[in-house]
Amino acid sequence: MQRWFFLIIGVCFFGCKKNGLQIHFLDEYVLQDSIKFQEFVIGGLSGIDKHNGSYYFVVDDAKKPRVLEGNIVVEDSEIKNIAFKNTIVLNDTLSEFYQKEALDLESVFIDSDGNLNLTSEGSINKQKRPTVFISDTLGNFVKEISLPDYLGDINVGKHRHNGVFEGSSKSISGNGFWVSLEAPLEIDGEEPSYRKEKSPVRITYFDGDHKATKQYAYKLENLEKEAKGNVNLNGVTAILEFRENEFIVVERIYHSGYGSYGNTIRIFRAKAESKTTNTLDIKSLKESNYVPLKKELLFDFESVKDQLTDGIIDNIEGICFGDVLPNGNKTLLLISDDNFQLYGKQLNQFILMEIVE
Repeated sequence: MQRWFFLIIGVCFFGCKKNGLQIHFLDEYVLQDSIKFQEFVIGGLSGIDKHNGSYYFVVDDAKKPRVLEGNIVVEDSEIKNIAFKNTIVLNDTLSEFYQKEALDLESVFIDSDGNLNLTSEGSINKQKRPTVFISDTLGNFVKEISLPDYLGDINVGKHRHNGVFEGSSKSISGNGFWVSLEAPLEIDGEEPSYRKEKSPVRITYFDGDHKATKQYAYKLENLEKEAKGNVNLNGVTAILEFRENEFIVVERIYHSGYGSYGNTIRIFRAKAESKTTNTLDIKSLKESNYVPLKKELLFDFESVKDQLTDGIIDNIEGICFGDVLPNGNKTLLLISDDNFQLYGKQLNQFILMEIVE
């Protein structure tokens, strides 16, 4: 009887492990600040994607919005070097789009045509709308993506400044893409606080024809760390679809008053199940009943702070798949936005992680 008991437990254990997902920290690489490449300072890295062996980094610089192309050299599960090879400046003179919009670039991915797909938070305080658009690799405007009115019209959705289109991801099928908000729209809920607020953000799918066809609500975690300064917030800074309707989601809590140690970075798994609500046609989540994505914590960077430069996990805003390891496991690459050192010491931080399924 006892032998059969242990056999059953063993079968359950290995079956659960097979269907599970784990993320392991492998390495950190910090690029020296204030380095120049092709006349621009390297910084403000807010999104990353890999395409045909090259990496693309979106630069959050409202005066000179641009994308960097480069290589990340990984050997023996370590980042050996970061090498940039091209700067793509958005400077199309034939279209008025770049001139009339406030381009606060936050994410990038390369589509099947080799074009840059970009998200911009706009500038809500200046009544400049957020946008999702496509550029070619010369920086020429190609197309703006049509959005549901509550996403594209700041007077309908009541967007929060610096809380709009922060993340995007190619679909795992290759037929479309996802775009995520950073903070809840005012019509959807409250910003995360120390109370048990309902703080949902929308993650929207666009099909191969660039039409929004489905959407899920993702509920943010509440704040827990003791407040010291005036800024205490949490939001989604990056997403990555790794299975159909399943996401790796980066949440960043920031508390001012802690200097370089104000960030709490956690990675969650979010999954749509049969009962999960397609919220695309719901105008206000605050006034509706819905079932959000099921989520679980995968990784908290607090657990590896002793392996990070000065114990700092910085402003992580980008995530993508990296190279496959010799053992066959996929890797993740995460990058931080150092805000060009405008708010004090920050890091151009690159994080390498292993996916164990």
